[in-house]
Amino acid sequence: MKTIAVLGTGMAGLGAAHALEGRDVQCVVYDKNPYYGGHTASFVQPNGFLFDVGPHVSFTKDERIQALFAGNVCQKYEILPARLNNYWHGYWITHPAQCNLYGLPTDLVVNIIRDFVEVHAQEPTEIHNYAEWLLAAYGRTFAETFPVVYGLKYHTTTPDNMATEWLGPRMYRPSLEEVLRGALAPEPITEIHYVTGFRYPSYGGFVSFVKPVAERADVRLCHKMVALDTSKRTLRFANGAVHDYDQVVSSVPLPDLIPCIEDVPADVLEAAGRLAYTTVVMVNLGIDRPDLSTSHISYFYDEDVIFPRLSFPHKLSPHNVPDGMGSIQAELYFSKKYRPLTCAPETLIPRVVSDLHKVGILRESDSVVFQEARVAKYANVIYDLERAEALATVHGFLDEVGIHYCGRYGNWDHAWTDQSFASGERAAEAALCAI
Repeated sequence: MKTIAVLGTGMAGLGAAHALEGRDVQCVVYDKNPYYGGHTASFVQPNGFLFDVGPHVSFTKDERIQALFAGNVCQKYEILPARLNNYWHGYWITHPAQCNLYGLPTDLVVNIIRDFVEVHAQEPTEIHNYAEWLLAAYGRTFAETFPVVYGLKYHTTTPDNMATEWLGPRMYRPSLEEVLRGALAPEPITEIHYVTGFRYPSYGGFVSFVKPVAERADVRLCHKMVALDTSKRTLRFANGAVHDYDQVVSSVPLPDLIPCIEDVPADVLEAAGRLAYTTVVMVNLGIDRPDLSTSHISYFYDEDVIFPRLSFPHKLSPHNVPDGMGSIQAELYFSKKYRPLTCAPETLIPRVVSDLHKVGILRESDSVVFQEARVAKYANVIYDLERAEALATVHGFLDEVGIHYCGRYGNWDHAWTDQSFASGERAAEAALCAI
């Protein structure tokens, strides 16, 4: 029987394992961690607080994947209308901000509308980077007040250094009527956002959506790959194990994968080193009350607020916290290329707590009953202006040597969870065809 090795047990790796179930091949799934799930893992603390690796929710419209995830949790999941809001200098407004300006200072709103009208009256011009896209989409006042500030906190680089391929539906371009209605009427405009509702497991955190796939597969944990020989078709691991394969599917981040490949060309190694990504420090807090926010996710546009985004895991499922408690996950972004993490992650906790008080999320009477700082080396791909050329070199090499890549960090894109799962399935099918 032929062997297909799958590297990684995140959404993409488990998508590949799912596609290979019942096929006439041996599928072996390797992961460097002592747990499965990758970036969709969930961790339960001894005191009952549960935190995912980031604010994962499922909002796929793919009915097949909806049914698969639902079946994996025995139909026990929450269906939630998406509640998102924004904080700017003491003002709370509905998301997306460009359509919900009501209540902001009059001069700011007037300037935003004036600029919006001006840019939309101009002839379209060629867009070279994200900064130019923002100006063309919203005008200077809105762009520099909101997405430019947020983007620097989230992406760690300036918008003039970013391409636009990642945008898709993420940044909504409103009509003039939508901008005016959102500025003049108190009723928020919400249904235009690309996420209007989502699903989340009732028990066990987000990883529960793929737990049965991992439990059925031949998963070998604590297997950190250190060498991949494409001529001999062998994998060597840090624990001393060496295994043969006929085809390999990899969801390993490209900057980690490429140096492991034997005899990799220098230009490919250099290209992989130019691929930029953010590292996220997640400050997870357990609080002694649940009424912390009316939203599931909040975005912060102030330069002097350390986190760009907060999520509230207890609002996704009441079983993510002990009775009567609430939880907060603050995200802080760094990058090796643009904003290195130079301090111990836990030293960021006091600043996060201080800023939570400053923006009014926490009260003086609140008690923080649990706290931790958890780091994910790979958070988001940075679509800087070097990405496209470097990625073409790396992917071209992997195609030549027959390595099937998938997932956010194999495809090196901004795939959502269901897209990553499906990309793993496609990579597995390609591996089957190559046998």
